[in-house]
Amino acid sequence: MSISKTRGFLYWLAKLLGDWQAISSGSGKKMAKRVGRRAAGKATGRALRKLFK
Repeated sequence: MSISKTRGFLYWLAKLLGDWQAISSGSGKKMAKRVGRRAAGKATGRALRKLFK
């Protein structure tokens, strides 16, 4: 397995664990904050991808 695939897997796992931690906290505020930040990150990524394409 290449280093880039390993790194990609680790980032994916970290993102999944962060989601799990927010859910397991039981706090609706933390879950909402996490969802909002992920949505903002995806939108920013799409905008930057279009800008630099």
